[in-house]
Amino acid sequence: MESLNQTLFLHLNAGPHPSLWTLVVSGFLAEVAIGLIPLTLLVGWLRGTESTRKVVLEAVASGVLAIAFNQLIDLVWQHPRPFMIALGHTYLTHAADSSFPSDHLSLWWAVSFTLLLHPGTRLSGMVMSVAGLSVAWSRIYMGVHFPLDMAGAAVFAFVSAWLCLFARTWLIEPIFPWVAALHRKLFGPLISRGWVLE
Repeated sequence: MESLNQTLFLHLNAGPHPSLWTLVVSGFLAEVAIGLIPLTLLVGWLRGTESTRKVVLEAVASGVLAIAFNQLIDLVWQHPRPFMIALGHTYLTHAADSSFPSDHLSLWWAVSFTLLLHPGTRLSGMVMSVAGLSVAWSRIYMGVHFPLDMAGAAVFAFVSAWLCLFARTWLIEPIFPWVAALHRKLFGPLISRGWVLE
């Protein structure tokens, strides 16, 4: 399995002389694109209905759970990143910590899969899930992850999304009134102007 993982990595990783344009695009996807996750959730919360806001809370919980899974795995099993074993080419500065599974993609897909599980946010979830493939490619291309790191992220993101869906009635429903009250207190002036939904 590890041999296949390394072989796939070498096929997807940048060569010794990648084009500047490809590096710029892949660098954006690998580092900056993750900012779309909190932005999407923020817009969904500020401009969404009560139903959408509950999905947003569920997506946040799913993302937190996926990262928690990753931290537990890191405690019991350390897998080196490609540059730690001098494999391929690296074009992105990264800490020399465990590569499996990818935190970036675990968070990205945990949120995306949660949105995908609800009819009102399914289209956004589909778009974000597919876009996650580009982010996954970029992290491999830039030399900081293996393909199986991305497969692991997809698995744990899927499990997190489903667990949070099943826990919705006792996890999201009880805290929603408190969060909604805090929302009205914080955004009262913007709500009165119609810039933010109540």
